[in-house]
Amino acid sequence: MYGNAYIDPNDKAAMMIAGEDPDKLAAFEARIARGEKIEPKDWMPKEYRKQLIRMIEQHGHSEIIGALPEGTWITRAPGFRRKLALMAKVQDEVGHAQLLYSAAETLGKSREAMINDLITGKSKYSNVFNYPAYTWADACIIAWLIDAGAIINQVANAKGSYGPYCRALDRICTEESFHLKYGHDNVVTLATGTPKQREMVQAALTRWWPPIMHFFGPSDKISNHTEILMRWKVKMASNDDMRQQFLNMYVPKIWDLGLTLPDKNLKKNAEGKWEYTEPDWEEFKRVINGGGPCNAERLAVRRDAEERGRWVREALNTADSKYIVPLA
Repeated sequence: MYGNAYIDPNDKAAMMIAGEDPDKLAAFEARIARGEKIEPKDWMPKEYRKQLIRMIEQHGHSEIIGALPEGTWITRAPGFRRKLALMAKVQDEVGHAQLLYSAAETLGKSREAMINDLITGKSKYSNVFNYPAYTWADACIIAWLIDAGAIINQVANAKGSYGPYCRALDRICTEESFHLKYGHDNVVTLATGTPKQREMVQAALTRWWPPIMHFFGPSDKISNHTEILMRWKVKMASNDDMRQQFLNMYVPKIWDLGLTLPDKNLKKNAEGKWEYTEPDWEEFKRVINGGGPCNAERLAVRRDAEERGRWVREALNTADSKYIVPLA
């Protein structure tokens, strides 16, 4: 199929599967077309494995790093009930990362290697978590709208082709739905509160709107991975389709609260599609590649946590560790 035949270098899908056994590839794609799940011991193309590791690992990193901007607000959240709720949410996010790392490990990459690639800056994570949470309202916008975007992405991909990832997403989506309700309640409280509270939540929404529009990834016109990932049902919706779904679901809710969005071009056209100012994809690339306002800070926190927890891992992994005190 792609053995010694010429492959058009502009055909990205063909380039990604060049060299695979054509019979095995055909059987693999037939299983996906029938809606079957691919399991860890099943044959899969090298590119399928590579792209799954990349996606699941980055998702896991995003859950870990995503807990940081909200975590800084646990002690400052207004009232004991909101402190408890935010603490539980942050704990959930870290638990989601563990589920995702477990799913990625089934593809052959160790958790230690994934963590090392995160703290050295080799692996990427979601751009939105490289911005500061200046006020309590920032934490509320994150909990509502960024978690809303995550649910749109995860509910779609939970219907995908790789079994361990889908099962992890089923569990994660259940918990994320509570996070979204928590965030929505906080935003409504601020938006219907005092003039100062309304001003604070409006400012936070204005700050976070550009990163939120970046959240679903580059436009389909410039994305390098969308075609092959959707063909193999690793991704179940394109970046632009998910962005449209988010706008459909949440722009009316935002406007109902009397809040405004910092995009004068945002409107529905005659076909029912949202039109908006094209996101600054150069900014997206700069942030995703380490140049955001909080990239260095976020990774420094993770490196410090990794170093401070080293003795625990050594104690657990070494039977005769100096840290294990024998019982009398």
